[in-house]
Amino acid sequence: MRTFGKWLFVVAILITSPARAALDIVITEGVDAARPIAIMPFVWEGQGQMPQQLSEVVMSDLKRSGTFSPLNVLSLPQQGLSDVADFKGRDWSGVDSEALLVGHVKPYGNDQYQVKFQLIDLIKSQLPQQGATPSPQSLLLDQSEVLISASQFRSYAHMISNRVYEKLTGIKGAFLTRIAYIVVDRSQDKPYHLMIADYDGYNETMLVKSDEPLMSPVWSPNGRKLAYVTFENRKSQIVIQDIFTQQRQVVTNYPGINGAPAWSPDGKTLAITLSKDGQPDIYLLDIATKHLRRLTNHYSIDTEPSWFPDGKSIVFTSERGGRPQIYQMNIQSGKVRRLTFDGEWNLGGSVTPDGKAIVFVNRTNNRFHIARMDLDTRFLQILTSTTLDESPSIAPNGTMVIYGTVYQGKQVLAAVSMDGRFKARLPAGQGEVKSPSWSPFL
Repeated sequence: MRTFGKWLFVVAILITSPARAALDIVITEGVDAARPIAIMPFVWEGQGQMPQQLSEVVMSDLKRSGTFSPLNVLSLPQQGLSDVADFKGRDWSGVDSEALLVGHVKPYGNDQYQVKFQLIDLIKSQLPQQGATPSPQSLLLDQSEVLISASQFRSYAHMISNRVYEKLTGIKGAFLTRIAYIVVDRSQDKPYHLMIADYDGYNETMLVKSDEPLMSPVWSPNGRKLAYVTFENRKSQIVIQDIFTQQRQVVTNYPGINGAPAWSPDGKTLAITLSKDGQPDIYLLDIATKHLRRLTNHYSIDTEPSWFPDGKSIVFTSERGGRPQIYQMNIQSGKVRRLTFDGEWNLGGSVTPDGKAIVFVNRTNNRFHIARMDLDTRFLQILTSTTLDESPSIAPNGTMVIYGTVYQGKQVLAAVSMDGRFKARLPAGQGEVKSPSWSPFL
């Protein structure tokens, strides 16, 4: 139960008791600020057609990261270049790019293809040289040669994107990750669908189809399981489901609210919200033994826990100050301190992978936007300008945030870079989409 929509749901409860993109990513802001990069189409050395053009996937990945802006292929010199051995530095002197990606693909037996890529340092190729001209191999930032099947082309292209991104930024790429989300399609008998897909919307899979609401999916640290809230039995329950075996396990079934699951960094514990003892409070659930430990015990609403990477503290949303704000609790000592003060409400907090900031929903002047706050300086930055933003989930490399918003009166997903410059929208073709959760590195 994350963000203000689910917060209001908690209040209401108290008062009244494959390979296609399902999500079409539309970049809306930030391309002009990105770093240029040159990517050549991979050369096909076989008969017929290549199973898939890897360079197109890499270009899309790097563009969607908000960090890079691939150059127009037709503007590049040496068309058809596929190996650094044929690279001519003088031809590239006018190209505004720090690196060039080239590669080739050729058949290698039954449903096997040899794929080779090379990342060439264009800056080094233009530096004045003393003595002998640098060898082609000395210009390589990275290279790899592997055998893959046709079905592995897309995932291998994401792997190339990861290596290029890390080599040029020093940050691990997140292009082989997945997202989980809820689709609500009221034209169907069972309108609530728990879906997973590649981070870019491809290879969508339905895990659960229900006639009652599904909420708050969250990935286990190993990326194998999802915990989520279901109302399939006409009451809230927390379920853990293995995404490979489809095995489901109900882990909480208490009277009242069972919500807001959050995995501990070691995957052994869930921080959850329960109201079985009165007001909603935060509990720790040992997944193996089912032992419960109560963390908060306050007359106000405490909900939406999220772990710090070291597993020693959580952040959570509480009304103990009069309005929803974000607090931090040391799990061992029980010490609580308030983190947010700006705006009317602050809720739905998540800790960045480096533990240095939190991302959350900020309400100011009755407008809900995604915000980021540095925990050392307490500087708060509003990242989004869309409508009714909620449910932020951070990429495992800490560079992007996916969240729910409203576009043309419909719930959709959107993404924003951690500095707020790059923005994209992920509208679905059918139904409304909400409650996104970004997987760990896979």
